Amino acid sequence: MSIADQKLREIREQVQTHLASVPARLTPERQSALENKIRAQLDAHNAVIVAHYYTSPEIQALAEATGGCVSDSLEMARFGRDHPAETLLVAGVRFMGETAKILTPNKRVLMPTLEATCSLDEGCPIDEFSAFCDAHPDRDVVVYANTSAAVKARADWVVTSSIALDVAEHLADEGKKVLWAPDRHLGDYVRRESGADILVWDGACIVHEEFKAKGILDLKNVHPDAAVLAHPESPASVLEIADHIGSTTQIIRAATELPQQKFIVATDQGIFYKLQKAAPDKTFLIAPTAGEGATCRSCANCPWMAMNELELLSDVLDAPEGREVFVDPALADRAMKPLDRMLSFAQSLNTSVVGRA
Repeated sequence: MSIADQKLREIREQVQTHLASVPARLTPERQSALENKIRAQLDAHNAVIVAHYYTSPEIQALAEATGGCVSDSLEMARFGRDHPAETLLVAGVRFMGETAKILTPNKRVLMPTLEATCSLDEGCPIDEFSAFCDAHPDRDVVVYANTSAAVKARADWVVTSSIALDVAEHLADEGKKVLWAPDRHLGDYVRRESGADILVWDGACIVHEEFKAKGILDLKNVHPDAAVLAHPESPASVLEIADHIGSTTQIIRAATELPQQKFIVATDQGIFYKLQKAAPDKTFLIAPTAGEGATCRSCANCPWMAMNELELLSDVLDAPEGREVFVDPALADRAMKPLDRMLSFAQSLNTSVVGRA
């Protein structure tokens, strides 16, 4: 068993424990009271909410209503860097808070809970990953944004899903070989599409890995007019039947531009908030995860993203102890170099780098 497989087993056990203790849904009265409290705290602490696409609709709506941001992790960090607020309240998972701190070391970065992690991050521990890199010194190290600050600092490039293909093709054109981490499905997709020589770390997203081609085809039999939108962290069998493959931002754009009125969506259901706002006249169906080998029963919803609850958000500014994100300055400087390389490359392409991460 690989290190990544063992880590994924441990992660799935943690997920099941969390799913067993999901809190009851808030009453409308309680939700309204919490939202009003958070609004007042944001004003009092000169803070702004930066939320990921995969958080709950309530969190995303509150972020937008209070002048915050809802996007992928890199755009969240860039928004926080450019916003005048002194404190960033990051609703997402831990590596997103780290990325925000790397880009904005002079600001305070808080999260509802630092226990909100990511299977891609957890499945790529720095010691084992460094040894993997050392064993292949002839390869340029390219890591996905869904990684720790330490892993980013070990890399030559950091990429989002929207620019990964361009970077791989660029490196292939230069005759360079690539070591990719941590998502094996996204890495395999980039390798197939680019033709680059890519050695892939054995990691996976526990949500996307559970999408099943058979389940999607069964659902499509019921809805034959539906197009399939899939994130490239999904298995190859799912991508083979997709009508459009893309990052979160690209999926939202496709839903508005494609002629179909109905879509089966193979990514975290948190994106449905933005999908329904962007295309309110269209229908979106959650791609099924059931099937042989499925172990994640979160209905295409990241359990760590679900830890970003209004209750926790409502007291983090008044009680930040144990919920502030710190990144060693020397480590942050090293992690910033591959991020800068990606941003400069994206600028040369005149493209954006938003994505799922």
